[in-house]
Amino acid sequence: MSTRIRAVVFDIDGTLLDSVDLHARAWVEAFAQFDIETEEAQVRRQIGKGGDQLLPVFVDEARLARDGEAIESYRSDLFKRDYLPLARPFPGVRVLLSHVRDAGQIVALASSGKASEVENYQKILGITDLVDVVTTADDAERSKPHPDIFEAVLSKLSGLPKEAVMVVGDTPYDVQAAAKAGLSTIGVLCGGFPEAELSAAGCVAIYRDPQDLLDGYARSPLG
Repeated sequence: MSTRIRAVVFDIDGTLLDSVDLHARAWVEAFAQFDIETEEAQVRRQIGKGGDQLLPVFVDEARLARDGEAIESYRSDLFKRDYLPLARPFPGVRVLLSHVRDAGQIVALASSGKASEVENYQKILGITDLVDVVTTADDAERSKPHPDIFEAVLSKLSGLPKEAVMVVGDTPYDVQAAAKAGLSTIGVLCGGFPEAELSAAGCVAIYRDPQDLLDGYARSPLG
């Protein structure tokens, strides 16, 4: 008999919040400010990683040491000011999290974003009252695809066995990071990564978006 899932850990960007394109645009704009030319499609494929893992893809080591913090800081301010107000929840987010709570399961968030960003996300999503545990880039030395954020979640879930915890995410980086922490992941397609890539990364099930997962909850690995 399979272990009952007692906690569901949600990624935010691209999973609950329609923000991936906005993040990509903010990065492209921030890079341009520092005369680094990038394409939105290239940057978009890296969203899901934190700045510590994304920056080295586009910036060489010497430049990273010199300007890395300034680029990240510029991008963070730019995103909050110009792009965050445009972010919207995917369909069914609040109802899904309510359903998880009603099923007697813990709702956790695990984001590569900074704590201040994640606080704003919860307000935009209208879920502040439904979240039991939050971990952010501030709780982790390295962001996804490293397992630090999920290891931090596990430490806050008061000794729940790993097989009783399941992740919901939209990128291969979520799946890889969760797997390194010993957790399984349900994939959602609303963040824009192809089903084949989420499958290849190791998702145990894949849904269109939060509403689709809610509609199939009883038959899902969470049910």
